Amino acid sequence: ILRGLRAYPKSRMIRIQSRFLSSVISSNENCMLSSCTKTIPNGNIVSWSSTINSPYVGVSNGATNLPSRLAIHSNSYFSTDSSSSNSNNINNTSSSTKESLEFQAETRQLLDIVTHSLYTDKEVFLRELVSNASDALEKLRHLQAANHKGTDGETDITDPEIPLEIRLETDETNNTLTITDTGIGLTREEMVSNLGTIARSGSKAFMNELATLKEDSDDDDKNSDLASSTGIIGKFGVGFYSAFMVADKVEVRSKTAYQKTKGGTTDHPLQWSSSGIGSYDIEKLDGDDSSSQSRGASVILHLRDDHKEYAKETRVEEILKKYSNFVNFPILLNGKRVNTLKAIWADDPSTLSKETYSEFYKYIANASDEPMDTLHYRADAPLEIKALFYIPSFHTEKYGMGRMDPGVSLYSRKVLIEPKSPHILPEWMRFIRGVVDSEDLPLSISREKAQDSALIGKLRRALTRKFINHLTTMARKNVEKFRDEFYKEYSFFLKEGICHDYEFQQPLSKLLYYETNKTINGQLCSLEEYVSRCKPEQKEIYYLCAPSRELALQSPYLEAFDKAGREVIFLYSAVDEFVMINLDKFQDRSLISAEKSNIDLGEDDKDQKDDAEDKEKDTKDGEKDVDKSSTSSGLSDKEATDFCAWFQMTIPTKVSSCKTTNRLSSSPAVITDNESGATRRMMRMLETVDTGGVQAMPLPPQQVEINPNHPIIAGINAIRDKDPELAKVCAEQIYDNCLVAAGLLDDGRSMLGRLNDLLLCVVKGAESQANSSSVDKESVADHDNVSMNNDKENKP
Repeated sequence: ILRGLRAYPKSRMIRIQSRFLSSVISSNENCMLSSCTKTIPNGNIVSWSSTINSPYVGVSNGATNLPSRLAIHSNSYFSTDSSSSNSNNINNTSSSTKESLEFQAETRQLLDIVTHSLYTDKEVFLRELVSNASDALEKLRHLQAANHKGTDGETDITDPEIPLEIRLETDETNNTLTITDTGIGLTREEMVSNLGTIARSGSKAFMNELATLKEDSDDDDKNSDLASSTGIIGKFGVGFYSAFMVADKVEVRSKTAYQKTKGGTTDHPLQWSSSGIGSYDIEKLDGDDSSSQSRGASVILHLRDDHKEYAKETRVEEILKKYSNFVNFPILLNGKRVNTLKAIWADDPSTLSKETYSEFYKYIANASDEPMDTLHYRADAPLEIKALFYIPSFHTEKYGMGRMDPGVSLYSRKVLIEPKSPHILPEWMRFIRGVVDSEDLPLSISREKAQDSALIGKLRRALTRKFINHLTTMARKNVEKFRDEFYKEYSFFLKEGICHDYEFQQPLSKLLYYETNKTINGQLCSLEEYVSRCKPEQKEIYYLCAPSRELALQSPYLEAFDKAGREVIFLYSAVDEFVMINLDKFQDRSLISAEKSNIDLGEDDKDQKDDAEDKEKDTKDGEKDVDKSSTSSGLSDKEATDFCAWFQMTIPTKVSSCKTTNRLSSSPAVITDNESGATRRMMRMLETVDTGGVQAMPLPPQQVEINPNHPIIAGINAIRDKDPELAKVCAEQIYDNCLVAAGLLDDGRSMLGRLNDLLLCVVKGAESQANSSSVDKESVADHDNVSMNNDKENKP
């Protein structure tokens, strides 16, 4: 940018440098420009250094006032006398001066930013003002507890009989909203320093004073100070200015709790007023206004015409109950108390009754049912946490009402920060209702969300771990409640957690319950119970996907496991298969689908194979003289090999390979190593493109395993040379039957024509057999008649 500046006029060079440095600072909030220096033959053009949040330092041969955010120091190179510039540059290099300057802020613009650009929702202004009022009351309560006597050490509190409370009054006629507290009040100096200075927090200054006092006090006093200061809410010093989001004029009337006396006469109450455009006025209250102002402060908002809703009692009550319902002090709206509930999450769990928990649940969850279970949790690390979780008696996602929103709200010092926060719990725990409160949670300056994402991540993991431990305890100590109530209602969410939350997969997997082929219908067992019943040599956990228990028990994939005496888990929903795939292992045992090929069932599988070989040998030896067309003996090894080759060549577009298997007994064939039927059905449901009648997801060729000893296979082998068309139709039907068993047949209507042909063949065969039987019977009858006649003729 600075290259070739000598070719530009003097004024043009100044503007270029000014805009360059201004753009660097304005476009990089976190930049650190330690120095920027360029020297050319005629002298030093610019030398500037600074870090963010500190004064900048400039070193130059001469200063030029520029229209920029920063004063850029230039030298005499810009002078019209170039020779003089060179000599001055040489002489001034050794006598350079250093000056430190403070960054300046445009007050009016800063106030406009705080007022209009800091908060997401305008209704938050009421939360901020009520929090300020609560802080004023908390400060006075602390000073009363400490028996404070004012700055002079002799002054008592003004009007000590007035209760500590917050009062709000709406006036729709005059379009005003007044927030009054009976707290510590403001002196003139405090109005200037706290209200007249943006981002200066009086509450934070009060906390700093307490911290200083703690260092000089005894341990008991330290604990007392700490306990009394936990109710202080404010810390940034910008919440008060949120009032200008909805008001075109704000008045603050105050009477300090510790009045200074002058000749026995107390100071007058004061009024601070501003329109939020960069200036404010302070004056004494006289007449009726002075007498009506009691101890504390009153904030009067003259609402804008487009925000008249905040002068309505119903709207203000709605906001108070949303954000400030658990403030420590009574909040009265037009004389009626609003915050009637207590923040029970801050209390000791041993002091709370079941009825108290139930009442609070119905409020926080907006529910009418009783909670299934409650978890009241308190911890000190990684943050000071107070959490109260409820498990509702039912959830609404199963009724087709859409995905539920998160149900846990984030509070800080009993003030709502983020309703239904999506950050403090993982998404699979969205069915939980309750609150999480942390007094030292790092917040954004608008106090609408937490700021430190890494710390929030630690908080989320701590809360998740605590909830899973709570469920584990329930499953161990109250199995019936966990299995029959919680798991029946919320098992889907646990399975979602296994698929999405890798960190907690293993502890969540211990909470899974399923039916098996060894359990009674409807009886569930955990994976741990399954493992406890496994034989020592079994290193796998087997599962089978089926729509129901009846279909699972009829599945051809289960035959080998029944013979081997192995237990198989039944999965009835699509999400269960995703759980097994994502989980992969449980207690170092692999999770294997029963539909996989080459499943090793150990000695049982070997014995099964030996029995099959002996049977085949005995059959061959006992039936050597039987015709080869007989279907009772099954296929020999050579016949089975030939049949597999024929089967694959008959339907080559559907079968990738074909081989024999010993895992089947009552079924003729199965497909193995196939894709998940549940996954395929789900993907087809998600199809959104019109393919014009062409299948968008054609099924790839499958691996088929046949049972060579099954009568159907032997029968097809016998007719494949005599009637190849019928044999082909039977082979295609065998293949579709395998798809049905695996849950992969996309549309059963594709079989209708073939089934009708097969039925026609069966009917014709039966009819032919019936006719043949009838002819035989007639022949026998005729033969009997002839014999009878011959007998009669031969009689003497």
